[in-house]
Amino acid sequence: MLQRALTKGQSTSVLRTVVAFGQNKRSFATPQKMTASEAFVETLAAHGAKDCFGIVGSAFMDALDLFPEAGIRFISVQHEQNAAHMADGYSRVSGQHGYCIAQNGPGITNFVTGVAAAFWAHSPVVAITPEAGSLTKGLGGFQEVDQLPLFQPITKYQAHVNHPARIAELTARALDIALRERGPVQINIPRDMFYSETNYSIPPPQPLEPTAGGLQSLKEAAELLLNAKRPVILAGGGVTLSRAGPIVAQLADKLSVPVAVSFLHNDAFPSAHPLAVGPLGYQGSQAAMHLIKDADVVLALGTRLGPFSTTPQYGFDYWPTNTAKLIQIDANPRNLNLTRPADLAINGDARLAAQEILSHITSLINNFSSSQKTSFLSSATDRQQRVAAAKAKWTSTLDDMTFSLPHGGSGLCKPRHALRELEKALPHNAVVATDVGNICSVSNSYLKFGKDWNGATTDPSSSCYDPSFLAAMTFGNCGYSFPAAIGAKVAKPNRPVFSYVGDGAWGMSLNEVLTCVREKIPVTAVVFNNQQWGAEKKNQVLWFGDRYLGVNLENPSFAAIAKSMSAEGIVCSNESQIGDALKKATKDQLENGKTTVIEVLCTRELGDPFRRDAMKLPVRLLPKYQSTTCKSESPTGQPTDIQVPLK
Repeated sequence: MLQRALTKGQSTSVLRTVVAFGQNKRSFATPQKMTASEAFVETLAAHGAKDCFGIVGSAFMDALDLFPEAGIRFISVQHEQNAAHMADGYSRVSGQHGYCIAQNGPGITNFVTGVAAAFWAHSPVVAITPEAGSLTKGLGGFQEVDQLPLFQPITKYQAHVNHPARIAELTARALDIALRERGPVQINIPRDMFYSETNYSIPPPQPLEPTAGGLQSLKEAAELLLNAKRPVILAGGGVTLSRAGPIVAQLADKLSVPVAVSFLHNDAFPSAHPLAVGPLGYQGSQAAMHLIKDADVVLALGTRLGPFSTTPQYGFDYWPTNTAKLIQIDANPRNLNLTRPADLAINGDARLAAQEILSHITSLINNFSSSQKTSFLSSATDRQQRVAAAKAKWTSTLDDMTFSLPHGGSGLCKPRHALRELEKALPHNAVVATDVGNICSVSNSYLKFGKDWNGATTDPSSSCYDPSFLAAMTFGNCGYSFPAAIGAKVAKPNRPVFSYVGDGAWGMSLNEVLTCVREKIPVTAVVFNNQQWGAEKKNQVLWFGDRYLGVNLENPSFAAIAKSMSAEGIVCSNESQIGDALKKATKDQLENGKTTVIEVLCTRELGDPFRRDAMKLPVRLLPKYQSTTCKSESPTGQPTDIQVPLK
């Protein structure tokens, strides 16, 4: 058996160094003899690894054995896909790497969906993928699969350890790239590579200083915004990642400009700010949509302008394609002009770019003549009034949608009313992860973050600017929210964390309640039980003549299952019960360390389909299928079994 080359006390003090911004040459500690497993774990520790999610396996057990001594907590989960989602949630709220590891072959193939979700969420997830031994690969051995091709299209970088002497070098490079390029990386290690001894230097982190972008372009952006009559700021995920919220708030205040947020980035700007107008995209804010439709300049800050942020909603094509100048700023140059042609494209960090634009605008305003100041103040007042009017109209419209017929049936909650009660009861510093079902997606209308904002809040460390909203983004896989919430709770144990999940997706992730209980990770899951795959059923309602195939479910009591796992379970059959249930679960989570499943029994009422442009009424040519031809959409748009009571 190999002897450990390092003792417990040597790990952190001998090998870790700090690299400041601007240091061009990588700094190495003095080389020391150690095993490859030790070099690997020391590199993880040098880059700040504290937690790793996965399922134990023999392929990496030699390295795993060192985790406790290196200060790395191994969190054993129920399924490897969920480990990747946990790493995703962890990385998004912490801004640091999220680690997952599993057994070669079947354990690693289970990572694929979670890593793909992380790719589209720009999450620096580190998928550590032990592989079949290098001397037997290709012989069809036990748990063997070629793992690199599986992750090639969904990672920013793949490190394959082809020799034990390179394990620290390649691991460090992957970790640096994950943070620099904001996305998942793979570290692929044949299992025999852990067993070797040589002299290793442990590379410390090598961060790069971000930049604002081209100064001339930023000056042009400032002038465009200042001269605009109806400018709008669209804050995307890059605003959250770069902690640009306080600067965006100052920029909005300076110009009296409304701030919308892109789809599933409701936490990019504090909802309590008077110029916040809410999210675009599916079930978003009509205030944001009408204001951006009338804009003459749009500053798209930290967003690639994904399709779900710009496609029509509520029967309204709101994107100002030919009527507004578009300024797009993003840290990733590949995102510029990707989905919409920009009049001015700037490759820069959202926070630094916004700061530079604010400085230019402030300088220009300070040099205004008396008549220019009068005109500017008049335009600012007009914009403030337009924002207030648009928000008031949307509030009234949303109230009508929330409380309109049909109401909840006997022992059932109306989904929108349930979401409103949750909105009222959520703590101001909540982290919420949502799944992709119909009710969860309708929650986009109701999820508000930064409710503790006040006019003096400019500190970027304030909780009102914290990353708080997690979703599977455009990959849109079911079963994301609960494991992502678990990862977020591990990263931020003092914050209340919630998962919104439909009953279909809950069937994919409820096994992780066992993880919460065993690992003492208290999280609250809100499960909407309407006995259906709602998002897909909506398509069958509208376009397939209410022929329900594969969408109706027969569920057990999810609250009872939670109790059987030693968690708490609460059933809500009336909207009036929901607020108290969430408050109790929050108290149990924060004060008693308990996981709670709140089962909300809902009617089968459904929101709009995700993409009307993606479906068509079916036309059949063969006589045997003629009866399934449909010539018009459903006149009600709702299931025929909307009030069917739960069994």
